[in-house]
Amino acid sequence: MSTKESEQKQGVEAAEPLEGERPTLKTIAFMAGLGVTTVSRALKDAPEIGQATKNRVQLIAKQIGYRPNRAGVRLRTGKTNVISLVLNAQSSIMGLTSNLVYGISEVLSQTPYHLTVTPYSLENDPMQPIRYIVETGSADGIIMSRTEPNDARVRYLTEHGIPFATHGRTEMGIEHPFHDFDNEAFAYLSVKSLLAKGRRKIAMLAGPSPAVTYYRHLDRGFSRGVEEGGATAVAFSGIDVDTSLGRIRDRMEEIMSGSNRPDGIVCCSGGAAIALVAGIEAAGLKIGEDVDLVSKQSTDVLQWFRPQIIVFNEDVRHAGRELARAVLRRIAGVDARELQSLSYPDEHNLR
Repeated sequence: MSTKESEQKQGVEAAEPLEGERPTLKTIAFMAGLGVTTVSRALKDAPEIGQATKNRVQLIAKQIGYRPNRAGVRLRTGKTNVISLVLNAQSSIMGLTSNLVYGISEVLSQTPYHLTVTPYSLENDPMQPIRYIVETGSADGIIMSRTEPNDARVRYLTEHGIPFATHGRTEMGIEHPFHDFDNEAFAYLSVKSLLAKGRRKIAMLAGPSPAVTYYRHLDRGFSRGVEEGGATAVAFSGIDVDTSLGRIRDRMEEIMSGSNRPDGIVCCSGGAAIALVAGIEAAGLKIGEDVDLVSKQSTDVLQWFRPQIIVFNEDVRHAGRELARAVLRRIAGVDARELQSLSYPDEHNLR
């Protein structure tokens, strides 16, 4: 036996795993009958390793549930192989979080990256989780939502050179990766659909204030549709999509029991739409007869709940995939202007 063969044999024999141990490169090397260096290069798809060897090593790694040790990866490369999704706690309503996470995970599953979710409360400073991630170096990239026109998080991450992508746009003159749903078009088409049903007094349940960018987009589309149609805009006082569902339901009953009630409503949240319907029906009115409701949804629920609701679907899972691709490409150095995308409401899918 040659010296090289002897060294390789000894290296493999020394790597025999103990029961219950976490799988490592040595575990794969023992099972494949290869050296640890060869296994490492095969997992990295090194060109000098034959394809048959790569396939065998990667199959073994998958079968035994091998995952790279993050601490070791960070020491060797300076990377964590982590993407952090920063979300406000209310985003879990009507499957928004689960669909977003699913879409991001679909893309990351084909890479060495792992996803962590960092929630925060609307009552707290949204900069807190961002500063923590940056100061602790706990992620290579960040995905965040609920953008503001002049977003302090975007400025901070840009100044610190941290790759990120936002679910939503800003209006601050900083080019950054984003994916967004065209809420202006959604609100405009929603008003048009209500006008087509003869509705003349139209209200909208939207974001809390112009402090969030999508509120401005919704307001522009809504105002344009109402003005073009010669309709009357009815204000919803005391409630918005951040209001608790119970409060939305109660306030809606009050509004719809009054003399200045709307006969058409635009809603930008599936969860809030259910609360609106509960309030409307508590006031003794019927959807599709006394009042029409148009709502955006991220899960196929509303048409089962009340078929009379006019629905636009926002594919949040697709948004997750787009955001994951954007942040990964930004980490790879791609120009931010090439990593900006929009989804549009489809008039033909109007129900």
